[in-house]
Amino acid sequence: MPAVKSLDELKRLKEDAIAKRNAKTTAGTAQVTVAMGTCGIAAGARETMRAILDTIEADGLSGVVVKQTGCMGLCELEPIVQVEVGGAAKVTYGKVSVDQAKRIMKEHVVGGHVVAELVIPTK
Repeated sequence: MPAVKSLDELKRLKEDAIAKRNAKTTAGTAQVTVAMGTCGIAAGARETMRAILDTIEADGLSGVVVKQTGCMGLCELEPIVQVEVGGAAKVTYGKVSVDQAKRIMKEHVVGGHVVAELVIPTK
């Protein structure tokens, strides 16, 4: 990145960064993130991601942003899926199989009900 040479240029860069961040966070009513680190992929995260995308397509869902991230540091609980609906707190699910991914999409993302038995407990 070239050096910033004026205060006006710095302000413009800040405004651009804020606009990009806001576009990402307001693009959908729900955000689903799948951990796709090496450990997640080995545990079946690709299949879990495919099930999520297939459910969105099959059910004609709109407003759902699907993202992927690297390892979340909980390798023994992979595949891991995080769901954030509206302004609610993120819910993290562990050991998410293909069928469980479809269930999470239908019950949590569409229905608004957390699938409690799949949630990774927090301390």
